[in-house]
Amino acid sequence: MSRRVQFDHYGPASVLRVVDVPRLTPGHGQVLVRVAAAGINPGEIAIRNGAMEQMFPATFPSGQGSDFAGRVVEAGPGVTGFAPGDEVLGWSDTRSAQADYVVSDRQHLTAKPPALDWIRAGALWAIGVTSFSAVRAVAVQPGEVVAVSAAAGGVGGLAAQLARRAGARVLGIASAASAGRLRAIGVEPVAYGGGLTDRLRSLAPDGIDAFIDTHGDGYVDLAVTLGVTPDRINTIIDFAAAQRQGTKTDASPQASTPDILATMAEHVAWGRLTMPIAAIYPLEQVQGAYTELAGGHVYGKIVLSTEMTADTPPLRS
Repeated sequence: MSRRVQFDHYGPASVLRVVDVPRLTPGHGQVLVRVAAAGINPGEIAIRNGAMEQMFPATFPSGQGSDFAGRVVEAGPGVTGFAPGDEVLGWSDTRSAQADYVVSDRQHLTAKPPALDWIRAGALWAIGVTSFSAVRAVAVQPGEVVAVSAAAGGVGGLAAQLARRAGARVLGIASAASAGRLRAIGVEPVAYGGGLTDRLRSLAPDGIDAFIDTHGDGYVDLAVTLGVTPDRINTIIDFAAAQRQGTKTDASPQASTPDILATMAEHVAWGRLTMPIAAIYPLEQVQGAYTELAGGHVYGKIVLSTEMTADTPPLRS
């Protein structure tokens, strides 16, 4: 038997349960992985409470989670390149990563670098490939000025760092409380709220070359107001504004490949990119983990560990 997080109907975090289910068997081209850590993401809240039913309908009982890292237990027929005991990270496209065991397509896995810890490996896929996709979409060049909304968030933080690695000057829009964290990764902080347009124009009097929106709520329109051309604006969330303004919407679907995930894993493993962890919860405390995430203003990823005992208090840095 294997533990897994599931829910039987749409609702708040309280609908989540950890249940025992039969251990899975990998099919052709699949790999069975013993999960060590699994990340949680805001989009999973919207799926679980029914807000995204039109786009991502649930079939009950539904599992949950995409990001994970662990050790290969069994490789199914037709699988090459992975063997029992191999350490891997990857993603599930069947919302089943928050469990002791997950079956994943072989093409959704990459080797975990030895220098990368389990917790960051288990939470990397969604924010890693999404940030890579967003930066690639706006074609950042050395010497350019790039603005990033929600720059202290998971995707925004990595996108800001990737833009810096590409040689850009990065203006990171975030709360005033996050200013020190942004400066520590080489990003110039810009407080959100009233007067933001004037603050951005003051910091970049010659204009902003590209804008990466990881928050929504008007930033696409702001980018256009600032004179950024639509082909240099990418949003991962405000699809209505993108359609209206003709901007890009590249996110995880455009970059979910083992090679890109491997690149991001190496960057994090060797400290070329900083990926903060806010909290680590035991799998059984999944309700508390999502309650904390839903509260907002979380700096860093919240991760579920299958290796912590059920009554262990959440770990924090």
